[in-house]
This record gives sequence, structure tokens and C-alpha cells, in this order.
Amino acid sequence: MNLVGITINHRTAPIELREALHLSKNEIVDLIPKLKETLFNEGFIISTCNRTEIYGIPKVSKLHYQHIIDFLLENKNISGLKPEHFEKYFSCGAVKHLFKVSTGIDSLVVGDSQILGQVKEAFEISEDMNFSGSVLRRVFDVAVKVGKRAIRETEIGEGAVTVSYAAVQVVEKIFASLDKKKALVIGAGETGELAAIHLKDRGVGEIAIANRTLSRAEKLAEKIHGEIIPFSQLKDHLHHFDIIISATSSNELIITKDDIKQMMKRRKGLPVVIMDIAIPRDIDPGSQEIDNVFYHDIDSLEVIVKQNMKKREKEIPKVESIVMEELVSFFSWYNTLEVVPTIKRVREFFEDIRKDELEKIKHKVTDDDYAKLEDMTRRMIGRLLHNPTIKLREIAEQGTNIQEVETHSVILKELFGLNNGHSKIYKPEESDIPKKEESKVE
Repeated sequence: MNLVGITINHRTAPIELREALHLSKNEIVDLIPKLKETLFNEGFIISTCNRTEIYGIPKVSKLHYQHIIDFLLENKNISGLKPEHFEKYFSCGAVKHLFKVSTGIDSLVVGDSQILGQVKEAFEISEDMNFSGSVLRRVFDVAVKVGKRAIRETEIGEGAVTVSYAAVQVVEKIFASLDKKKALVIGAGETGELAAIHLKDRGVGEIAIANRTLSRAEKLAEKIHGEIIPFSQLKDHLHHFDIIISATSSNELIITKDDIKQMMKRRKGLPVVIMDIAIPRDIDPGSQEIDNVFYHDIDSLEVIVKQNMKKREKEIPKVESIVMEELVSFFSWYNTLEVVPTIKRVREFFEDIRKDELEKIKHKVTDDDYAKLEDMTRRMIGRLLHNPTIKLREIAEQGTNIQEVETHSVILKELFGLNNGHSKIYKPEESDIPKKEESKVE
């Protein structure tokens, strides 16, 4: 299988480079026609905050990985990347990597619940743009199946494994329903962005973003369809929110205990959940002494994160077992794509010989005898080809040993002259037929 793939991800490159290479949906849609024209007959692109990956079946038999990397860099026009920032995959390795990505065990956050949806979206874009054939569609189907099995059959996705996610889970335990609640996220960095995304995924009614740099606040607000609170007016708006999550890089408190007291007066005592997940802390921890203020900082949340991370790590071997099981099953199917045409051509070759020989005696025997000969020769050919057919199928169905399957197929084609789709039936000349020796009388 000549599927190739490259990836830049959280293991290979810092966040600055990953961000620079991130491709939006519109960028992917623009790039696919160029890929089809220059490099691949079919393929797909996955791009998230922690990885950008390009897979494809090349137009030429020898496509260097650097061609794919150069294509990506030319279209993103960035510098500072080195060869070691990319991982490269081929054939079985490419499929296996994709399956691991789909399960979340290759993610920065092990068991990431979002990645399967992102992989499915990448597949859908490829399909919509006629950039996938029968083989890649099968790869897509199995990748999604692997991801779903990992969720259903293991606990790889159980529990909070980021502080942002843990914060939102605590919020859910305090408020029975979130659809009518208003949330404020202070800080639009990676941690704040994750918190905002998790809040949106949990169905919070309204979300607002406050950040010192307005452009970053606008970008995140657009992403989650939220509002913007000017940072300079932050304290004047606190009382509007039932949930406050703060994750800035400030070196000092941005909200004091007195600010929270004033906020609670304006809220008339309505409960508020404050999740301070910044280091150093953004909000005065003394706020927890105020009635109806549910205050948590990063220390209390990290305990939850570490416990759940250990649980998830124990599930990785189970997920890897699912990946290998589906990988073997996929290549069992793929190998038969090579075997079936070879078996068919061998059978057609023998059938042509059978018919040719029967044609020679057709007018020399009775119709009844001809029918018997036809039936006998058909059964004879079936018996002769039974064992080779079964053996070749067994080799194909053993899994990922494509080379062995191809070797046996090539040998069969060579033996019977089936290369290039042509086979020549050997017809012996009269001189080739051995004659009976005349008995000599002494």
C-alpha cells in the first residue's frame, strides 16, 4: 500500500510552529485542488491546535517526503522549520498512526475527546471534494470505527485531564443545568481558550471573553460565538456572570476580595462559581470566605487531573490492542485486493486451456461423452487450483505482510505468463509430442 503521510505535532515542534502551520477549513479546501494537481491522486488533511498532517496516495511511484513538506511550507510561507520537526509514515505505519490519532492516545491530552470529530471532519472534506477513492474510504471507515471502539470499550476518555476541563467539570457538579447560565473567561491564551471551548461544548447559555489584547479576545470570541468584555471595564461586568474562569499571565491579582464582595451585592447573593486556574493566581483566594462564592484554584484541580491521567494511561495498552486488531483486519482486506485479480487470472488461464482442448475433440465424440468430458475437466481444474487458491487467500488474510502476498502473486504470474494482463496458451507442435517407441524383436 503506497499511502504516505507527514505530521508536525506536539511531540516534534513547539506551539509557535504548530500554530504557524495550522490550517483552517477554508485553507484546507483551497489546498486540496493543488495537492490533486501536483502530488496525490487522493488524500486528506488533518489540522488541529496540536497537529497538522497530510496523507495521500502519490501520483508517482517515488515521491519524496520533502516534496510534501515543501508543498506545505510554500503555501504557509513560514520559516524556522527543520526536518526533525516532522514525522514521516508509509503504508502500514501511516494507517497505524492515523488509527492512534483517532483514538486520542497520540494526543497531547491522552484520550482527547475532540480529536475523533476532527478526524471525521477531515474525511468529510476529502469526500466532498472527490479526493478519496475506495481504499481511502475504507481507511476512513476503520479509523472512525477504531476511535469509537476506544471510547466504548475502554476508559481512555474518562475524567478530566486538563485543568481547563477539570474546571468545567467542577462547574457542572455545582450547577445542575448550564443552558441558562452566563460564563466569563478571563484570558485568551491556550488555557483560557480550552476552558471557553469546554464551556461551549457543555451547552453554557452565554460566554464572554475578556483579555488585555483585544485582538486575541476577538479571535476566541469569534471561535465560540461569544461576546467581548473590554478588559478595562472587567470589574463593572462581573455581577452579570454565574461562572468566572480566570487564566491570565498576570503577575499580580486582577480581582480582589473587595471586588468579589461588590459583585455579590449586585448579584443579591445569587451563587457564583469562580475557577482561578492561573499561576500566579488572578483572584484573591480570600473570596472563598464570602457566602455563595464557590472558589477553586489550580491546586485543587490538579489533584483531579493527576488522578484521571493515571487512569487514562492504564487504558493505553487496551487501546493499542484495538488499534492492532483493526490494523490486521484492514490489511487482511487490503491484501485480498492484490490476490483476487491474480486468482481470477490463473483460473481464466486454466479455463482457456480446458476449453481449447475440449474444442479439439468436440466433433470426435458423442454429445453424451462430450458432456462427461466437460464435467470431468471442470472438476479436475477445480481440484488442481483448490490448494493454491486457499493458500494464497490464507497468506493475504494473515494481516500486514503485504510483501509476501505480492511475492506469491508475482511468482504465479511469472509461472503462467500472466504479466501485463496477457497469457499465452501453450499449444504443442507435433514434433513436441513424444512418440511410442517401436518394440524391437531380436
